[in-house]
Amino acid sequence: MSRTDVTTRAAVAASPARRAVLTTEVWLRIPSAAPGVFRVRPLPGETTASYAQRLADAYRLTLPQLLDSAGITLHGHGTLPATELHLSPAARRRLAALAGISFPHLTRALPRLAPNDDAHDIAATAGWKRLQADLQPVRACTLCTRHRSHGATGTAWNHRPPHRLVCPRHHQAAPDPRLATTIRTQGVPELAAAHHAHQRLLRHPRAATAWTAARAITTRWYDHQQHLTHRWHTRLTRLCATNPHLTTTGNASPALLTRDLVTYPETVALARTLAALPNPPHHTTDDALSLIAHRLGLSRLASNANDPLRVFLTHTRH
Repeated sequence: MSRTDVTTRAAVAASPARRAVLTTEVWLRIPSAAPGVFRVRPLPGETTASYAQRLADAYRLTLPQLLDSAGITLHGHGTLPATELHLSPAARRRLAALAGISFPHLTRALPRLAPNDDAHDIAATAGWKRLQADLQPVRACTLCTRHRSHGATGTAWNHRPPHRLVCPRHHQAAPDPRLATTIRTQGVPELAAAHHAHQRLLRHPRAATAWTAARAITTRWYDHQQHLTHRWHTRLTRLCATNPHLTTTGNASPALLTRDLVTYPETVALARTLAALPNPPHHTTDDALSLIAHRLGLSRLASNANDPLRVFLTHTRH
C-alpha cells in the first residue's frame, strides 16, 4: 500500500459523502503494505508485538493483515502485555524490510526480536507466547510513542530497564505492567532528578550490583514500613492526587502499583553510595550507616541487627 492509498482511505473514512463513491475503488486495493512507506521508529526496549502493532496502525491495518502482507504466517492469538510475538528468522528479516529499518538496528531496539530458538526455521512464521507475570512489559510514554508512530497511536509496551523508570521529558512513568495507563509525575519533581542521577550511576563499574542491592533494601524497607515511611507515604499521596486511576485499579493497591516509583529517589541515592564505598571497607559499619543516612536526608538510621542494609554492610561486603 502506498502513502497515496493510505491518504485516500483516511479521506474516505472522514467523509461519509465520499464513502459511497470511493469505497469500491479504495477497499478493493487493500493491502499489501509496501516496504518503507512508513518508517516507524522502535522505542528502546520495545516488545516485538508492540512494534509490529504500531507498524500496522501506521498502515491502518490489523496486525494479522500486516503480517500477511509481508508473507508472514501468524499462528494462534495473543494480547499485550500478557503475551509476546515470536518471529522465525525469516519473519524477522521480512519485518525489518517492511519497516525500512536495518535488521541489526531493529534487533538492538527490540530485545525479544532475535531469541536463540528456531534458528534453523526457514519459514516466515510468527506465534504468540505467554510471558510470566514478572517478565511482562509496561506502558511506554504515550507522547514518545505518538511521536514515533506518525500520530497513529499513543500505545506501546516496552521491557523497561531500571534506569528508564521515568520519562523526564514528558513526566510519565509506568512502574507496573498491571497499570492500563501511565502515571503522571509532574507533581513529584524528585523523580526526574533521580532519573538523571541514575544515568550518572550507570558509568560506575559497580553500578549493576549496587543497584540490585539498593533496590532489594529499599523494597524491604517499604514493605515493612522502615526509616522512610512518612516521606514515601507523602509521595504516594501526591501521585494518587494527580492520578485518580491508581485508586480504581482493582487488581492491586496503589501502594503496590507505585512501589518502585515511590522508592526510586532513595534507591538511586543508596545505590550511588554503595557503589562508591571502598571494597573491602575502610570504615566500620556504623560509619557507613551514618554516611548513608546523611545521603538519604535522615539524621540517623535506626540500629537493628536484622535491618537489610546493616546485614549487607556487615556480611556481604566483608
